[in-house]
Amino acid sequence: MTESGARVFDTHRSFLAGLAYRMLGSIAEAEDIVQDAYLRWAQVDLFTVTHPRAFLARVVTRLCLDRMKSAASRREQYVGTWLPEPIVAAPAEPMADDLSVALLVTLERLSPLERAAFLLREVFDMDYADIASALDRSEQACRQLAARARQHVRHERPRFPASDDNREKLFAAFEAVMTSGDVSEFARLLADDAVLYADGGGKRAAVLEPVHGKQNILRLFATIAAQRRFLRRDQLQRAAINGLPGFVVHAEDGVQTTAFEAEDDRIVAVYVVRNPDKLQHLAS
Repeated sequence: MTESGARVFDTHRSFLAGLAYRMLGSIAEAEDIVQDAYLRWAQVDLFTVTHPRAFLARVVTRLCLDRMKSAASRREQYVGTWLPEPIVAAPAEPMADDLSVALLVTLERLSPLERAAFLLREVFDMDYADIASALDRSEQACRQLAARARQHVRHERPRFPASDDNREKLFAAFEAVMTSGDVSEFARLLADDAVLYADGGGKRAAVLEPVHGKQNILRLFATIAAQRRFLRRDQLQRAAINGLPGFVVHAEDGVQTTAFEAEDDRIVAVYVVRNPDKLQHLAS
């Protein structure tokens, strides 16, 4: 590859990695896809490419669609709840709304083509001609795919970020649960219709079905507290998990992430990832 070709690719690398992650929900697989796209880009005559971003988006989208075909059977056999591989940042670091766990889980329920059309149009603002080229479908078909996806996404409950003050209360409440078993403050923050999702992938202990309702979630935490496997505060790392306030938890049996989604300063969803395959980038 020429130096200019490498520079052009690097200009779009972040965009391509973001597209692949949103399609697949996996950092590692997204990196593999981008590397494959780079190798294909190296074989291209640059003088034949008018719009590199659209061209590379087509390459990455098709690579992702191929990967998702093989992933479909694995997802059917997946043990328990599937959650995306967490992206972890500093607690105050801003992150795009379209990286939220709730949206990625919603996209997982769409067909691969619907997911691609939605992302390319709604997240990356590509025109329908380029989307049609990427998906090898007509523009009208792509408009219909994106419209169906939008309708499905709209059915999901709207979420609002926790205020700074409530985020601090949330951090302190969870630290109290994990270090002493005191759930009193956590209970005050938990909405009556909250839901807890846990992803162990069949490789670590985790509830297999979502836990619905405040009282059921509190009973789960009480059961954990009864085992008296309390943590030290230095085992709890405050973080932003896909833009949500949360923790990287370094427990004796391995690392996990716990993220909290808020609405009107009440916790409405808890997302726990314990599958070690999704946490390798955090284990060190």
